[in-house]
Amino acid sequence: MENVRYSAKRLAEILGATPKQVEGALGRKDGFGPDDLPVLREKLRRAPEPYPARVQLFLNFKGGTGKTSLSSSYAYRLAERGYRVLMIDLDSQGHATKCLGKEGGSFDRTLHDVLIRKVPLEEVTVKTGMPNLSLVPANLAMSTIDLALMPLAGREFRLRNALQGFAARYDFVVLDAPPSFGLLNLNALMAASDLVIPVLADFLSYDGLRLLFETIQGLEEDCSHQLENIFIVVNAFNQTFKIAREALDALKTHYSDYLLDTVVRQCTKFAQASSEGCPIFGYDADSKGANDIDAVQEEILGRIRRAAKAAAGA
Repeated sequence: MENVRYSAKRLAEILGATPKQVEGALGRKDGFGPDDLPVLREKLRRAPEPYPARVQLFLNFKGGTGKTSLSSSYAYRLAERGYRVLMIDLDSQGHATKCLGKEGGSFDRTLHDVLIRKVPLEEVTVKTGMPNLSLVPANLAMSTIDLALMPLAGREFRLRNALQGFAARYDFVVLDAPPSFGLLNLNALMAASDLVIPVLADFLSYDGLRLLFETIQGLEEDCSHQLENIFIVVNAFNQTFKIAREALDALKTHYSDYLLDTVVRQCTKFAQASSEGCPIFGYDADSKGANDIDAVQEEILGRIRRAAKAAAGA
């Protein structure tokens, strides 16, 4: 991700400025990189819109939904917008870590050390190639975490407790969870304020959704924990497939309160970006995949904003 480069036009689009303003503020016409973003924000006075601190969990018990590509690009885009973002990789495969340009096997400590040995979260947090975007990496050491959590007191609250205080340094904490049900994902659900559920436009996705919503209902009843927002986003959508259109219609019928209007279209650039260790915005910001995630994020932030205003007026 250190190889990401920006044009003056792209920086201008991100900041709501003109290319001439960008070039004038930086004193050059090319060679722009992620490190220029915070400099430009300060010089051009382009502070991001404030939001209450969020812990946003990307989770689906069904695998193969493209969750990690979405979550890592989503986190990267938040950082581009000027927010302070912490990405936490919960999956022992370390795919989110790889998508942000890091190799999980190169790290001696992960979230496993935080939850089991109570190592402070800041001691396992690393910088990425994007200013404002930090990462808690994952590797195979995470594979035994459910077993290690089993005998511990307060086992379902360990992540939430670890985030207390430390999370205040960030505007958004983005959690990328593995496609499984266990104590680690229970920790993630108990720590989250928002849940983002990536699904495919096929009828097999209903099994994962049903189990996930049953789990959420159980948390509300047994642990008195209620998520503030739940968002379902359809990923890898192909309008030309009849089954995809039918599945989308079914989702609109049964999950209309949670389903985002924006869908993420099928896009090969996601796989190419991941192979380069780069979120899609750093690989091809003009691709349809990048445009769709940008729209998804706009819709999610808009819904959060409206919900906060409604709660304040109640």
